[in-house]
Amino acid sequence: MVPWQKKGEWLELRLPQPLNSIEELKSYMNISDAFTRKLQQNGGVSVKGERIRLHIFPKESVEYMSEWMPLEVLFEDDFCLVVNKPAGLKVHADGFDPSTRNRVLADAVSSYYESTGQRCKVRHIHRLDEDTTGPVLYAKHEWSQLALDEAMRVKRIGRSYVAIVQGQPAISRGTIEAPIGKDRHHAARRRVSATGEYAVTHYEVIEQLTNAALVRLQLDTGRTHQIRVHMSHLGHPIYGDTLYGGRTGIISRQALHGEMLVFDHPFTGEKLEVAAPWPSDFEHLYSILKKI
Repeated sequence: MVPWQKKGEWLELRLPQPLNSIEELKSYMNISDAFTRKLQQNGGVSVKGERIRLHIFPKESVEYMSEWMPLEVLFEDDFCLVVNKPAGLKVHADGFDPSTRNRVLADAVSSYYESTGQRCKVRHIHRLDEDTTGPVLYAKHEWSQLALDEAMRVKRIGRSYVAIVQGQPAISRGTIEAPIGKDRHHAARRRVSATGEYAVTHYEVIEQLTNAALVRLQLDTGRTHQIRVHMSHLGHPIYGDTLYGGRTGIISRQALHGEMLVFDHPFTGEKLEVAAPWPSDFEHLYSILKKI
C-alpha cells in the first residue's frame, strides 16, 4: 500500500516512481478506466512526479434534510460508513412524497453527515428488511460506491445473520436452494416458486432451545425476504414473522438480526469484519426460550 493522505477534497498518493501513464494507477488502487477518464475530463487528476492527487472527495449537496435522528456507528473512515439499523426503519424511501413518507434510515445517515460537517450523498450498498436489524454499509463518495457495488456484484461482501426459528431442524447444517418469486395472492409476500429467481441460503443450528433453535445464516443471493421465505419453506418460520407463519407474543417482529458484515476496504484492501450486537428484543426472546 502506497502512502496516502486525504487533503480536503483530494486524495494524495506518494508513488515509488513516476507514472508512465495514468492507467498505471490501477496497480496502486482499485480504480476503473471509466472513472479515471471522468476525473481527467473534470480536472480531477494532478500529477507532479511521484505525487498524484485525485479529486475523490468532492463536497456534495445533502439529499435528505431532516431533524437529527440517533444513529449507532459501527465503523467509519473517509471512504465508507457502517451503521446499526434498528427495527422499524426502512433503509430508504419507497418513492412516495418525501413530505408525507415515514422516516427512513437514509434520513438518519443524512442528518449524521450534516451534524458532523460531512457533505456526502447517502449511498447504501445493500439493504435490510424494515424489521430486520443489523449493519448497513454506505459508500461516502462515488468512487467508493463503484468499488463496493462491484464487490457486492461478485459476492465479495459477506453477510452473516442470526435468527430464532420455531421448532428444531432435523438437519443441523444445510443449504436451501429454492427460487423465490412474488405471491400472487399477497402483494407483500414472497414464496418459493419454480418460476422465481435463483436463491441460495446456508444455515447452521448454533443452539437448540425449547421448541426453537438459534440459527446462523449466510446468503449467496439477496432476494427480497430470502431468509424468511427459505426458513418458512423448511418448516421452521422465524419467531415473530407473522407474514410467513411465525408465532407472536414475546417479540413483535421477525427475530432476524444481521450479525456480521465482512468486506475488503475499497481503498486499502484490508479485510474488515464489522459486528453488530444483538438488539434487546432479540436478547429477551433468546433468554426466555433458553429458560423454558
